[in-house]
Amino acid sequence: MALAQDELSRLLSTRRGMVSLIGFLLIWIAVLNFGILPAAAFFVGASDSGLTELLLPRLGLEAWRQWPAPELAVYWVISLYLLPFSALLASADQTASDRSRGTLRYLVLRCSRTEIFLGRFLGQLVIMTLVVLITLASVLIVVMLYSPDLLSAAIARSPVIVVNLLLLVMPYIALMAWVSVMARSARQATMYAFILWISVSLLVRYLQAKFGPMPLLDWALPGSQVSELVRLSDWQTLAYAPIPLVHTLIFLVLGGFMMRQRDL
Repeated sequence: MALAQDELSRLLSTRRGMVSLIGFLLIWIAVLNFGILPAAAFFVGASDSGLTELLLPRLGLEAWRQWPAPELAVYWVISLYLLPFSALLASADQTASDRSRGTLRYLVLRCSRTEIFLGRFLGQLVIMTLVVLITLASVLIVVMLYSPDLLSAAIARSPVIVVNLLLLVMPYIALMAWVSVMARSARQATMYAFILWISVSLLVRYLQAKFGPMPLLDWALPGSQVSELVRLSDWQTLAYAPIPLVHTLIFLVLGGFMMRQRDL
């Protein structure tokens, strides 16, 4: 747990961490102002004119009508695509820089390699939890300002969003924990992750082209359930929870094994 707390303090106390935090906040303000608010206003107007009856089924977004506030519906869809990418970039340097500087050798004097590996993973998960809570809180504030009568219903639906977004980002953090063990820098870890992603994508396409549709391969990559989650809006989303949990477990096992075998 101390290592997880150290990961959070490293974000807040280092120049790189603060630059990353400020950069994300600026990006999120832009997303909120130029993405979520205009899209929510558009769908409110489309709903009043009856256009949503034609538009949403064509886009596969019928579940949007089940969200208590349009801002929450737009946040749900944007976060499903934006937060995994943010998690991948933010969690790239879990052990890579420490290995390059040689500080891992000192850390293993106080705790095991597995504890270091899992502690850094949990620390990044805590950071992404705060990101989810802060971004969701900003949307709830918008709901309070524009549709105060919908606020209580939006708050009641918020746990669905938090649980699903954390499940969604967990495999990406675990993936970066694994590749960070093999890398010497955050940039190198990110490059490894993209190479691995592209390689698996090409392999899946090749196998499906050669042997025909293979449903199991449709879930081979993290985030493969996003296209289904977009169409849902309540606790039925947890039907896809095993997919990110299995991905997370596989990456953590691979990374933990490599962490124990690799020279520090």
